[in-house]
Amino acid sequence: MKLYLVQHGEAKSEAEDPQRSLTERGIDEVRNVAGVAKKMGLHPSKIYHSGKQRAKQTAEIFAGSLDRPSEATQGLNPNDEVRVWAERISMEREDLMIVGHLPFLEKLASFLMTGKETHRLVFFRYGSIVCLERKEDGGWGVRWILTPEMTG
Repeated sequence: MKLYLVQHGEAKSEAEDPQRSLTERGIDEVRNVAGVAKKMGLHPSKIYHSGKQRAKQTAEIFAGSLDRPSEATQGLNPNDEVRVWAERISMEREDLMIVGHLPFLEKLASFLMTGKETHRLVFFRYGSIVCLERKEDGGWGVRWILTPEMTG
């Protein structure tokens, strides 16, 4: 099973837009990464996002490119507890994509790979995908990372 962790695209400041929509740059970068993801044949069964505008927009771009459903779900906000999602993921057999925020994504990746949230093993970037793969022993490892700079 593969788990695609996506940090939302670059968003406007809260002062500029209280909903924190994606910037034009953020939209362009996410579209580019989603286009490469399509060429790579990514086929997550579902794309989950936090429901916050920046994550929703990012998830919708991926959903359109990958022809997959996206849905808002609880527990993916920046400071939410990762153990709930770690347990949920452990029950899954099909590839998933989670579009979210820092520090949640960093903590989730760390927890899946080491059992601790505090090891910062992966450096996320706006609009990037970190692909984790479940190993035969049930643990997780990084398969690859795709950033916007790699798409152009």
